[in-house]
Amino acid sequence: SARLSLTPSRCSGVGLALCKRLLDEDGRIHLCIACRNEQKSEATRDLILATHPSAQVSTVEMDLGNLASVLRAARELRCRFQRLDFVYLNAGIMPNPHVNFKALWHGLLTGKLLHMLTTAEGIMTQTDRLNGDGFQEVFATNLFGHFMLVRQLQSLLCGNEKPSRLIWTSSSNARESAFSLSDYQHAKGQESYSSSKYATDLTSVVLNRKFNDQGLYSSVVCPGLVMSNMTYRILPVFLWKLLMPIMWLIRFFAKTYTLTPYNGAEAHVWLFKQKPEYLDSLVKYHSCTSGLGRCYVEPRKMDVDEDTAEKLYQKLLELEEQSLEKYHDLLD
Repeated sequence: SARLSLTPSRCSGVGLALCKRLLDEDGRIHLCIACRNEQKSEATRDLILATHPSAQVSTVEMDLGNLASVLRAARELRCRFQRLDFVYLNAGIMPNPHVNFKALWHGLLTGKLLHMLTTAEGIMTQTDRLNGDGFQEVFATNLFGHFMLVRQLQSLLCGNEKPSRLIWTSSSNARESAFSLSDYQHAKGQESYSSSKYATDLTSVVLNRKFNDQGLYSSVVCPGLVMSNMTYRILPVFLWKLLMPIMWLIRFFAKTYTLTPYNGAEAHVWLFKQKPEYLDSLVKYHSCTSGLGRCYVEPRKMDVDEDTAEKLYQKLLELEEQSLEKYHDLLD
């Protein structure tokens, strides 16, 4: 029977490349793509069918930053499918990103520039805001919407004949220093993206502890630095054009400069082919590209505290309970 892969994303960049690469690996899979609106879904479906005309591709409308939308989509998916083999949790936002050029200069003088350029540590800030549900927008879209989706799809993910997989798109920018359990939505800081990605790592770790014995396995990937709509918003376009030759050169020293969405999806596709029982739940799988353009995957141990992961999980469950009371009419 067909393996079913659900890919919630903006379905451009890594999301679209991933869909095409999954079909290259196995043309029999049923791919269900989740996008914010019908036009995006249909446009993405057309792009996929242009290269894979015989593929089974369906769509579902879902805005990860809107809980009512997530609950409606989950209800629709429960009606349409009996199980899900893979769920790629790939949607993400980084609103109003700003580069701290002073910090970059300091990095150059102290010899930390390459580290800063590969992790964005200390050089990237964002201004966040509350969304319609009253949550911090980045936390809601990058983590909590996904978490609610997983919880709502539990009946399709657990207790199947074969293991089901969650594959979260994290980042090398996921840093413990940007995350605080007492402010897990990151209302007070300026590194909401980094905080949300660190919270993603914590959530994946704890989900494995809770659900491996029910046949659900969770993994975390980092696509590296990919030139996508999100990246292009960080600097003016003319600056990117000037920087691109330098970035191709940096790749000889920084293997996480994957640059293209195809390369960025390497770890996602690699995990598609692995037996989850043999994977380490405390490892993040990084898409890497050599200076000459060879793609490969590098596993790196995550800097996560399992006790913190458990505490965050409990906070997410409390938030889930409050949210479901508000939207009880959208439940079965």
